[in-house]
Amino acid sequence: MTTTAPTDDTDLARLRTRLATAAQADGTLDVAYRTVDSPVGPLLLARTPAGLVRVAFAVQDHDAVLQSLADTVSPRVLRAESLLDDVARELDEYFAGHRRTFDVPLDLRLLHGFRRSVVEHLPDIAYGRTASYAEVASATGSPRAVRAVGTACALNPLPLVLPCHRVVRSDGSPGRYAGGDEAKLTLLALETTVGAAA
Repeated sequence: MTTTAPTDDTDLARLRTRLATAAQADGTLDVAYRTVDSPVGPLLLARTPAGLVRVAFAVQDHDAVLQSLADTVSPRVLRAESLLDDVARELDEYFAGHRRTFDVPLDLRLLHGFRRSVVEHLPDIAYGRTASYAEVASATGSPRAVRAVGTACALNPLPLVLPCHRVVRSDGSPGRYAGGDEAKLTLLALETTVGAAA
C-alpha cells in the first residue's frame, strides 16, 4: 500500500485531528496541546483528561514547557487543537472583556504544598482588583511568607485562568510576571478598563 505525504497545512491539520481522535479513543493521549494568539503574545494551552494543566507564555519557551509536561505528566503529548477549543473560546471572551472568570475544568497536579494554597486563592481576588503579596500571604495563613507567595505566583502553571497577574507589590506597583512585565500591565489595564465600564 502506497501512502502520500500531506501536501499542505490543511492536510496536516486533518492528519493531526485524526491522530488525536484515535489516541483519545485508545486512551493513549495523556496531554493535548495547542497554541493561540492573544494580546499578550502566543499562549500554549495543554490539558489532560482531568482538565487544563498548563498555560504558558512565549517567553517561557513553549518547547521547554512541552518537554517539562512530557517529563512530569506523561510522554504521550500530542497537538490536538479541537480538544482545547473550549479553553481558546473562554480566553477570547476574556480578552474581549466579556468573561471575568473561567469555567473550564482544571488539573492542578503540577501544584503542591504552599504553592498550591497560594494559587488556589488567586480566583478570590476579584476581576479588576488587586491584592498585595503580603495580603495573599495572610489570606493563605502564612503572613510571613511574602517572598514564597511571589515564587508561587511566578511558578503558577495556569496564569490568566488562575490570575496571578492580580497580585502586586504593597506599594501598588505591578511587580514581576512570568509572562513579562508588559503582559502584566496589559492584563491589569484590560481588567481596569472593562471593570470601569461595567
